[in-house]
Amino acid sequence: MYQSSDIRGDSPVTIIGAGVAGAWQALLFAQAGHAVTLHERSDAGMTLSTSHWAGGMLAPWCEAEMSEPVIGRLGIRSLDLWREHFPNTSFNGSLVVAHPRDRSDFERFAKLTSGHRRLDAHALSELEPSLEGRFREGLFYPDEGHVEPRRVLPKLHQRILAAGGTIKFNSEPGLADIDGIVIDCRGLAARDTQPELRGIKGELILIETSEVQLSRPVRLIHPRWPLYVIPREDNLFMLGATSIEAEDNGVSVRSALELLSAAYAVHPAFAEARIVEFGSGLRPAFPDNLPRITVDNQRIAVNGLYRHGFLIAPALAELTVAYVERGQIDNEVMRCA
Repeated sequence: MYQSSDIRGDSPVTIIGAGVAGAWQALLFAQAGHAVTLHERSDAGMTLSTSHWAGGMLAPWCEAEMSEPVIGRLGIRSLDLWREHFPNTSFNGSLVVAHPRDRSDFERFAKLTSGHRRLDAHALSELEPSLEGRFREGLFYPDEGHVEPRRVLPKLHQRILAAGGTIKFNSEPGLADIDGIVIDCRGLAARDTQPELRGIKGELILIETSEVQLSRPVRLIHPRWPLYVIPREDNLFMLGATSIEAEDNGVSVRSALELLSAAYAVHPAFAEARIVEFGSGLRPAFPDNLPRITVDNQRIAVNGLYRHGFLIAPALAELTVAYVERGQIDNEVMRCA
């Protein structure tokens, strides 16, 4: 669908927030030839950003287990954009496993998702030798991938600069003080203009061990939530899964115990791993847990990415560029004030 707008397609663009949502907006607008300025309230370490605490899984088929179809559509398109702009992105697939006591939950996960093939114990051990003898079967999603947020964000920022954009860290301008097109990617900080946003806490634990080798994210079906174990460089693994309706910081004792116990259930060697870091981030979500691009003349807000930031940010940026340059509207995602 197309509609006329007051926005000129060649206008300069100011983006507030240099997390994964804002960074992809800046990259695609800069590559489209716009004069782009990206503002970030924190320093280049991005420690105040939700993206700093993200898992970085690019798993649209697995996410179908608890997400609306629009997430899958945006996610699958985003995989193409990750491949196009970052050819070294790891697309080794992802793996879902369960112990026999959780077989019914495993079968439910299989029915609610697609894009997978079943592996017996032998095929599973060939795919991930460290899991040999640990599970009777698994679900392999070969087209999924993952990124390491703390490594890929600086690369995104470098690409923005290479495309002619400008990045200003430790900068938090007021929206009313900026002329031209403004794209608001502030996450929870945007509640001054989008009060319906709420924070969903996601907790993580970073551990280190050389006793386990994994080539892809592994999800363990759990009675309360699927734990994911994501391999990082330098013998590091990220443990995560929680989505808690709370806006406090830190990791609760209960979550830490459950995450560590579930990791031990994936492989006993994790019991001897060294804990490197506990942390949590607040994901911005609307009441329906779906993303929105809200257009109000030359002010565009991109928010509500919930737990899917790295999965859907590229596709959302592509939609925003299409609106600014051609007036194109995606009716599932975009709203005009």
